[in-house]
Formats: sequence, structure tokens, C-alpha cells
Amino acid sequence: MHIPARRRPEFDEARYYEYPEHLRAALADMPAAPGVYLFHGEEGDLPLYIGKSINLRNRLLAHLRTPDEARMLRQTRRISHIRTAGEIGALLLEAKLIKELHPLFNQKLRRSRQLCALRMNGDRPEVVYAKDIQFATESGLYGLFNSHRAAQEGLRKLADQHKLCYGALGLEKLPPGKACFRAMLHQCAGVCRGDESPHAHRQRLFTALLDLQIATWPYPGTVGLIERFTPERNESALPPHANDVQIHVLRHWCYLGSVSKPEEASALDCVAAGFDADGYKILCKPLLSGRSEIILL
Repeated sequence: MHIPARRRPEFDEARYYEYPEHLRAALADMPAAPGVYLFHGEEGDLPLYIGKSINLRNRLLAHLRTPDEARMLRQTRRISHIRTAGEIGALLLEAKLIKELHPLFNQKLRRSRQLCALRMNGDRPEVVYAKDIQFATESGLYGLFNSHRAAQEGLRKLADQHKLCYGALGLEKLPPGKACFRAMLHQCAGVCRGDESPHAHRQRLFTALLDLQIATWPYPGTVGLIERFTPERNESALPPHANDVQIHVLRHWCYLGSVSKPEEASALDCVAAGFDADGYKILCKPLLSGRSEIILL
């Protein structure tokens, strides 16, 4: 009788978790306030992980009690932090530092080299790239995608949701006079076989794309978004901090840095490296809602 060899069990970090006592001291001066925190490793003191929170102390306590993060915690030698006035500043600074420092344990918020969008070219959408077009000021762009393939998949998803024709969208080639296979399955409304007019198909495509439309930069140039620290009741004992009021300097959806006085902003007013998808996602709601305190710089 053949007895199969037993497979060696994979190492389970959580089973061997021990509370990281060597990091306990890092919490001694950690404020219950917004900001960004950095886990530093031994080699070159480079960050292993960068995160943000509206309450640094509570977030770090949660990290140290999480067995699934045992590997990262064992490699961490110290924890540093940077206070911000609020959540917006923390989000912007986190994204900026991750792109600059490339921490080992951060998998998201890394700059895409192939950032692209969809744009109508006649009756069909085409894929265009941020390296060729200024996404912040160009109108008629839809969706933000990390690659040409992701853009095509996004368009395919729209077609499936709205019964659009793959052939009419340029997603597949149809023989002359032939309907697409999806039309036979009633997954396409049938523009390819005359069941609906090209005009009707085009209008449904535009309606579908509206939810993905990229907003153009709503200001003539650089602006400052003013954010103020508002402590909760249990945080009222915190001493004043230099970053309790910040002016986040922004241009074309890009975060250029934060200052405390408007006259300091001119030193940051530079041409951004390119369209920042993370900055756009962070800033779109606070800037377009009309509820943020904005100054023109």
C-alpha cells in the first residue's frame, strides 16, 4: 500500500506571533491625532511600511496587536510619525511618501507608468495616455486605468452592463454584414444587426461613460486647501502643534506640499511630474463639493 508523503506545512507567521516589546517605546509620544507613520527597518533605516490615520496612537496599537503582521513587526527597528492637520493632509502625504520611498510592505499607491483613459474618437472610444495628454485640463476623458489592457477590460465591462456591441466599440472585429455572437445571446442590443440605430447605440455609450468622466482642474492655477485640526473630546489635552493648521498646495490635482503661511506656497509652485491618479481620487470630493476652504495662490 502506497502511503503518500506528507507535505511540509507552510510557515504560519501568526502561530509564532509574539508582541513586539521592542516597539512599545515608540508609542510613548505617539499622539491621538491625524498623521502619517513610518515603520523603519534596520538596513539604512529605510521605511518598511508607510500608513496614515486620523488617530496615530490607536492605529499603531492595532498594528502591534495584529499577528498577521508579525513578519513586518520583527523587521521593524523604530517607528516615526509626521503630524498633519487632518485626514486630507494624511492621505496626500502618505501617497507622496510611498511613491518616493517605495516601502517593502506597501503594495498600493505606487505610481503607474502607463496611466491611461478612454476618449471618444468618432463613434468609438480610444485609449489615451497621461504621458501624451494633460489629463488635468483635457475634457472628454473617461476612467483612470493602469494599463491599456485595464482600459480595454473597463470598456468591456461597460459593454456588458449596458448591452453595447463589442464590434461597434472596436473590441472585436466582425465580418462584414455579420452580427456579433453576443447579440444572439441578447447580451448586445443588436446595433450590429440593425435592431437599434448607430445613433441610439452611441447615446447609450455616452450615458455609460458619464459615470467615469474625469473632472478637469476647476481653478486657473495653483490653490491652497486649508485644513485645521479639530480635536475630539478625549484629545483636548493635546498641546498645540505646528501642523494644527496646514495649507495644502495643489495644482492640476497634484499635491505639491504643505505650508503654514500663504507666502510660503510660492516655493512649492512648480510643474508637477504628471497627472497623479491618487491625488485626483483624494482631492476630487473635497474640491468639487464646495465645502473646503480654498485660497488662490
